[in-house]
Amino acid sequence: MNFDSIDLKILRELQRDSSLSNVELAKRVHLSPSPCLTRVKALEASGCIREYVALLAPEHLGLRLNVFISISLKQQGRESLQNFERAICECDEVMECYLMTGDADYLIRVVMPDMQALEHFIIERLSPMPEVEKIRSSLSLKQVRYKTALPLGKEH
Repeated sequence: MNFDSIDLKILRELQRDSSLSNVELAKRVHLSPSPCLTRVKALEASGCIREYVALLAPEHLGLRLNVFISISLKQQGRESLQNFERAICECDEVMECYLMTGDADYLIRVVMPDMQALEHFIIERLSPMPEVEKIRSSLSLKQVRYKTALPLGKEH
């Protein structure tokens, strides 16, 4: 899909605040409401806008530990990968999961309330997975940057 400057403005504004009303969004991108809504619907239909969410503050919900876990599998065959991915997607604590190159097969990010919960997750959920060979955890001391907005180039 080719995006013009208006589409990019719409995407920037919605990344900043997806709760904007169509009228407010139209004002911000200098369109009237009807063409603005048409463009938003086209961006949604194309799959460019995947979903709208509310971003919650984990610390307000008692989820103070942000942990990165590298996981190596016993085998890297298609079936092993699929089985692991299916199992890891069942874990609500897992916020992100990536198939990696390099030393580990997967990198996951989990959020936890405390060390006891992390210990339970590793011992009771990860270790029993038959595909898992090695688990290495790194605790985040401080979140320096976190963003959800994709880089769309400079605004003009």
